[in-house]
Amino acid sequence: MIWLSIAALSLLALAPAIWALLRRQHVLHDERTAALTLHEAQLGEVERDLTIGLIAPEEHAVARLEIQRRILAADMAPTGGSTASSTRLAWLGLTLTPIAATLLYLTNGYPTLPAQPLAPRLAAQQAQAGREDAIVAQLRQALTTLPDTDPNRRQGYLLLGQAEAARDHYEEAAQAWGHALALGFEPELAARTAEAMTRASHRVTPEALALFRKALDTAPKTVPWRDAAQARIAQGEHDQDNP
Repeated sequence: MIWLSIAALSLLALAPAIWALLRRQHVLHDERTAALTLHEAQLGEVERDLTIGLIAPEEHAVARLEIQRRILAADMAPTGGSTASSTRLAWLGLTLTPIAATLLYLTNGYPTLPAQPLAPRLAAQQAQAGREDAIVAQLRQALTTLPDTDPNRRQGYLLLGQAEAARDHYEEAAQAWGHALALGFEPELAARTAEAMTRASHRVTPEALALFRKALDTAPKTVPWRDAAQARIAQGEHDQDNP
């Protein structure tokens, strides 16, 4: 089945070139035919003019010779060696291109790799999302049962924020990390929370801007995320000055 697909795609990819080449040959043939028809008509007119006495025999001879020269030139022009040679090269290139592509695929590809239909992959993704939802729900339920003084409560919110951020649920991640910050401030966690708030809102909110500033003020000078936080602060200040 894959070879039929390769053949169909090859024909589809080469179709414009094949059409242009056939069109070029057709145009050349039409030009040659039209020129020969025109000159033969002119030759007939010259003969008729001589018959009815519109031109002298000397003028007839000159005109007939010129028209015959044009007929010979028109008959020879389309079948020139360079045109035929370039056409053969073009057809050869069109023939070798899919063969070369197939050889390249056989050399570097994996033709025996089984197909991966979209529907089973989507079903697997939905099943995985369902399992993740169940795990997150269990974690949330477990956090509600922990007392505020339990040291595992902050760690639980950290894990919950990581799980939500990994699923691009930035608003939920910011909320979870916000609970963790309330139980114990940490500059890097504050910066991550502010970043999640920014991604959830698609802009640097005033709350996120204040959190970025607090994170930088309390963090060591050598933290690797300092430049990113400063860029977010600059973006937030710009947004505030240009609402």
